[in-house]
Amino acid sequence: MAWPHQGTDWAEILDSAEEVYVSIVSAISRYERLVLLCQDGAHQDAITQKLQQAGAHIPHIIFQPIQYNDTWTRDYGPLSILQDGQTRLLDFTFNGWGNKFSADDDNRVNQLLSARGVWSDIPLESVDYTLEGGSIDTDGQGTLLTTSACLLNNNRNPKADRDSVEAVLTDKLGCQRVLWLDHGYLAGDDTDSHIDTLARFCSVDSIVYMACEQPGDEHFNALKQMEEELKAFRTHDGRAYQLYPINIPPPIYDEDKQRLPASYVNFLIINSAVLAPVYGDEPSDRLAIKQLTCAFPQHQVIPIDCKPLIMQHGSLHCITMQWAQGVI
Repeated sequence: MAWPHQGTDWAEILDSAEEVYVSIVSAISRYERLVLLCQDGAHQDAITQKLQQAGAHIPHIIFQPIQYNDTWTRDYGPLSILQDGQTRLLDFTFNGWGNKFSADDDNRVNQLLSARGVWSDIPLESVDYTLEGGSIDTDGQGTLLTTSACLLNNNRNPKADRDSVEAVLTDKLGCQRVLWLDHGYLAGDDTDSHIDTLARFCSVDSIVYMACEQPGDEHFNALKQMEEELKAFRTHDGRAYQLYPINIPPPIYDEDKQRLPASYVNFLIINSAVLAPVYGDEPSDRLAIKQLTCAFPQHQVIPIDCKPLIMQHGSLHCITMQWAQGVI
């Protein structure tokens, strides 16, 4: 994770954003170790004080002072894969979601951390291909879920088509098959429909997804079409997926009356727990937590108030990147 500061787009709501980061970092630190990017030593000290007051397990947190444009580490952090029994890290190109935002510092983070030995002797491979971690979701067994709106967008890899994209995903990630969603979006999303706001694997045979049951909502038709696509998908052995729909939260708007992309499927799976974003609407939040508890019966589901995060058009999963055991 990368802590927000005055030099990021969080500046205007920094206090409330930091409160969310305190909650997330504190929760993660109780279950596993965490690399936390910050500006410098003074910034680290200030963060440490906040986390100590919240009861975070500080020995599990590895601070790394470094320059970064923003805090969406899901999209510029390295992807970890297992190849021939060995863990490897892949450093894809990040271009600010189709050159919408500056990303030069973000793009240097992985190489700098590798040079510092943060990942021990795990090799970091640079991949000359634009791919964000939030644009893909996998079951860990060779099946990858994504959206055509993002991965086929020319603002990432010009002239990309399904065959060429699948060739890269097969070659670099070891994917055996790709499930494409051609429908579904969230208003206010800057990412061209990242999959991690729409539908996510919770096991090799089950998927949680955003649904919409209100015909008057602008998402109704698109999410219904996406739902039909998900119903048509089959597991590797030919069975229908167990589907867990979660109804979209009631609309949340910014000060310009623009709808924000609140999503309940932007959760984070950690060791023995799932951190679940909620948005301050008790009935809607409660039903979302209930569905996630059904989808993850072996995990503790921990709600995190992420309403401040969507003010910058992302949520919990977007500001985190997990790695395989042994990377740190």
